Amino acid sequence: MIGSLCSGEALRYHELAPEPQPLPEWDDGKPVMVKLKWGMEYKGYLVSVNGYMNMHLANTEEYIDGALSGHLGEVLIRCNHFLYIRGIEEEEEDGEMRE
Repeated sequence: MIGSLCSGEALRYHELAPEPQPLPEWDDGKPVMVKLKWGMEYKGYLVSVNGYMNMHLANTEEYIDGALSGHLGEVLIRCNHFLYIRGIEEEEEDGEMRE
């Protein structure tokens, strides 16, 4: 493919674009941690995810530099604002989440 670019041949978009990956199967009500582009993390229960990866979280807590910053409740996170989402374990008896 590099040879094609160097020789001046035109490439079609589909020749360069990766295959789309399927969306992960997330269970509604699953506890998740979402890291935003600006460094803060939101921990809450996943209510829904649409086809654009916009997320609706419930009982959300905001963490800045690993420290609890506040309780936010219901939150909508736009698809282009987060770096990653990961599932986390249910709360332990002492109230802290395990990773």
